[in-house]
Amino acid sequence: MTGPLALLDSASLYFRSFYALPDSMTAPDGTPVNAVRGFTDTIARILTDRRPSRLVACLDADWRPKFRTDLLPSYKAHRVAEAGDGGADVEEVPDTLTPQVPIILDVLEAFGFAVAEAAGYEADDVIGALATREKDAPVEVITGDRDLFQLVREEPTPTSVVYVGKGWAKAEVLGQREIAEKYGVPVDHAGPAYADMAALRGDPSDGLPGVAGIGEKTAAKLITQFGSLEELVAASSAGDSRVPLKTRLRLSDAADYLAVAPTVVRVAVDAPVEQSGPDAVPAAPADPERVAELAERWNLGRSVERLLAALPGA
Repeated sequence: MTGPLALLDSASLYFRSFYALPDSMTAPDGTPVNAVRGFTDTIARILTDRRPSRLVACLDADWRPKFRTDLLPSYKAHRVAEAGDGGADVEEVPDTLTPQVPIILDVLEAFGFAVAEAAGYEADDVIGALATREKDAPVEVITGDRDLFQLVREEPTPTSVVYVGKGWAKAEVLGQREIAEKYGVPVDHAGPAYADMAALRGDPSDGLPGVAGIGEKTAAKLITQFGSLEELVAASSAGDSRVPLKTRLRLSDAADYLAVAPTVVRVAVDAPVEQSGPDAVPAAPADPERVAELAERWNLGRSVERLLAALPGA
């Protein structure tokens, strides 16, 4: 039986590896490799536990896209380490993580795993585009961020999220029913409803102010009642009696935010994805000598061994 297509939210996974493992894990030259080893171990666990037939590591070509910040300047603004001079802003990243990202990319290439990105877009958008266009196999989005809950669906291709926010040992596989039960949104369109709820509620970690005075439970109740954020705003603007006066006033005060929030929050499923090569999980490393060289140079021994053992042809 054909396994699912696994789409990796790569930055989410290597950030979590970086913070989960001690920076005492180093290469012979002293370079920390905790994120590299943790990320490599995560792929091995994915192959062993989820058995995907295809896998794509999705990357941020732009972690703070202009089309989002033009609409909402506060979007991820608190994470900016250095404003770009005519280019992309530089994200605040721990000094000891930055040099590990090229090593991670080298490992992916040596093993033969596909990577994908889209100029001017985030990894979330790449994942959304690949998930939306998939017609042949179930999709599993592997992430530690809740933003991608909006992609869950049953038709035309089942898409679920393997949420590893609490680590792989406590990973949750969330589909439409699980998202509906967890957040109180309608099961038949749990993914889009989650996105609308998130826009209404806001998310300080992404610089989304939300609507003052409306928390998660109220947001979910309103989206469930009216079906979508657009319908809620339209009903409120028309003075619909089903929208309490206090809520109408709050929505009115946040009108400028609500006009742009859906575009900022929803993944851009039309992102122009560029992929490095075929997404089939390699039966064996594409470049075994390069794998061995990277393992020795960066002290990745046990992690690389685990990934080699997890490959289908091992």
